[in-house]
Amino acid sequence: MQIDMPAAIAAMRQPNQVMRLERLGSFHQCRLSFMRILLRRLKSENWRIERTRFDIDARGTGTAVYTAHGPKHSYSLVAFANDLDPAKRSDRVIATEWDATFTLFDGIPTEADIDRLRANVPLQEAGRISESELSLSRANRSVRLWDHVVDALAAGRQPDTAMIDDVGYLMRTTAVYGSGKFGAADRAATSSRPEFQAPYQVEMLSVYLTRAFVMDLVEEMARQRAPETAVPMNPALRRRFGIGNSTGLGMAPYLLNHPALLHSWIAARETAFSRIRALGTASPRHAAKFREMVSRAILHAEAWHSEHPAQVAKLADLRGDLAKLEAHLDTKGLARRRPWDALWHWAEEALTLEGQEQLVSLLLEPYPEMVDDLAGSMACDEERQWRIWGGMSRERLSVIVKDIYGWALETDWDAPEAQARVWYVSEAKLEPRLGERHLEPVAAYEQPLCPGRDAARMMEDLERFEGDTVAAFVLAHPEHRHIVRRAQIAARLPYAEIRGNTIGAALLPIDMLRAKLSFFGACHFDPRSDRWVRITMFQNAPYPGELATGDADDWTYPALDAL
Repeated sequence: MQIDMPAAIAAMRQPNQVMRLERLGSFHQCRLSFMRILLRRLKSENWRIERTRFDIDARGTGTAVYTAHGPKHSYSLVAFANDLDPAKRSDRVIATEWDATFTLFDGIPTEADIDRLRANVPLQEAGRISESELSLSRANRSVRLWDHVVDALAAGRQPDTAMIDDVGYLMRTTAVYGSGKFGAADRAATSSRPEFQAPYQVEMLSVYLTRAFVMDLVEEMARQRAPETAVPMNPALRRRFGIGNSTGLGMAPYLLNHPALLHSWIAARETAFSRIRALGTASPRHAAKFREMVSRAILHAEAWHSEHPAQVAKLADLRGDLAKLEAHLDTKGLARRRPWDALWHWAEEALTLEGQEQLVSLLLEPYPEMVDDLAGSMACDEERQWRIWGGMSRERLSVIVKDIYGWALETDWDAPEAQARVWYVSEAKLEPRLGERHLEPVAAYEQPLCPGRDAARMMEDLERFEGDTVAAFVLAHPEHRHIVRRAQIAARLPYAEIRGNTIGAALLPIDMLRAKLSFFGACHFDPRSDRWVRITMFQNAPYPGELATGDADDWTYPALDAL
């Protein structure tokens, strides 16, 4: 059984550089983000999306169905709209009512299916869906923007552009569940279908159809309020709306619980980056496209706002870095040998982590032919990686642990700040939580979500162990099985392990949230604390009716001639 690092990784950025929490917390969306993978497929395969039902009253309550027809399968978003009392509107997981609830149905639902779903989907966790459903989600209206847009359209006016740009969405989801939760079909039921082989395509399709429903809903409410004067929204203005999302601690442990999958995501991105850095020259076409993307990224950064101190500092870094990048291109240009590699080496010295990771994403944009094929490598059969190789020698395991967890072996784990936090699962909602070890009685419920500390503990026992093999070691010390498994996975999948303390006093869980959300394709991260963040999804993306004639991929950064 081969355990050593794949040779291809040697030409790429090394895990000790990439997998640090502060760098993961500076990732940006890119061509390999899941939203963009989805829309490229919908366009290339000529998917047809139709609104097959829209029974909505003047208060914005009722039922709607949107069906996406692919080459072999159809999928239907079934939406239940509600006129929620504003006092009940909450982003918290303890909420029991929402402005709209949704499920993605596998196929085309019958009336009996819709009746069954109407009795369950609005209840969310308190209800039950079936293997005919692929996802379960809910969303709330924007308090600041919803009434303004309905009022403006009903009066025959377009809504205020500044308000739209300030908020960015009319509804935001508070959860999009898939992969078997609450009775939905497990991922294994659909993962063999080409459209769902890339990660999170079920969830991305659900959100994309939700965005279409939301925009239709707000226009329909305006029309029913004032049928004589109401107007539809200007198409260019309409595209400025995405779907908001509030994401909290429930997502953070995912990167720790799915090390093999994490490697697949990071390795695809790093492979694309290394391919481009290896190019000997930059053609005039590619150089011009890159310069255009830098200019558009500057506009994107200018429109990104947050009040959280950590994000305010990151935005200042990003805007300053992009200005430096633009000036560097003006003075140094790209007419040199291996220009992209030279640009990266300059960036490592001149830019902050925010700017460096924005540069990685921007460098992928001019080269779809060198990047997009890697989308097929981002899924992972995690069960194949889970088996411990008992025949490995004790000495070899020791070498691996020292390489992967060297930072942890140098950490004083007796220091209170090193183990300040505790990951546990709440009894009420079965959701991950982060407690303060020295202030709350939660240590007894701790989840194994600090590989670094656990590796250091294991090494103490491994160095005293006199046996020869890993099998003998885990028989003698079964409490270390989980970290032995992680070490062996990370030895053959180098980007599988975060190199950082995930229970220390300095931990910012939003770093883990941002890393995952960047792969979704999220933009304009807006932390509300160190533990939850708001984002926008599909902002500026073409709507279903625009896919056939529009650009399904080049929509994340604002156009230079945007309104």
